[in-house]
Amino acid sequence: MPIRTHRGRTAVYRRLWGWPLRSPKHLAGAVVLLVAVASGIGLLLPNVPSATSSGGASRETDSGYETDPREGLSGGDTGARSDDTREGSPPSISVPNVEPSSVEPDPAGLDVVREWVSEWTRPSEGTTREQWIEGLRPHTTPEFIGVMNTVDPANVPATEITGRLRVDESTKTSMRVRVPTDGPTVRVHVVRSSAEGWRVSGYDRVD
Repeated sequence: MPIRTHRGRTAVYRRLWGWPLRSPKHLAGAVVLLVAVASGIGLLLPNVPSATSSGGASRETDSGYETDPREGLSGGDTGARSDDTREGSPPSISVPNVEPSSVEPDPAGLDVVREWVSEWTRPSEGTTREQWIEGLRPHTTPEFIGVMNTVDPANVPATEITGRLRVDESTKTSMRVRVPTDGPTVRVHVVRSSAEGWRVSGYDRVD
């Protein structure tokens, strides 16, 4: 029959709580039963993810929060990287603009300028264009001799050199030299090659 009085229930509870204390065997059995019940409850509860697991978006540090080291490596963040570091992009190369160093004028180059201007000044009557060109050829680059072929020697506005040569620019491979004549002062550009030495590659009138 069910226990209906408060006194009866108390007596039953007292008997249950006092059962493990009756003997060491009862106590051991009660402990085993308690451990089994706790283990069963733990297996039935769902797993709760830890806040410090490796899959988290951030880690807490002494100074605040440190972002996940994987952040910024996804496809949406690739635009933050420099274009020069993308695969297949050629590196940017800076080429310095180096001016040729000035050197003392080469006397051999000045001799070529003097001889060229002496041949360039108006030749004597009866000199043909072909003869005039042949006088210039040994001192002129092949490219510039083609230009001189279009010039009529009768139109050259000078007949002789009237003063000393003056060097405006001088490097190991080129010079610009002013030559005074009884007509205009001409500035002759002379260049040097390993095969032909110094040769005139052009001129212009200064005055």
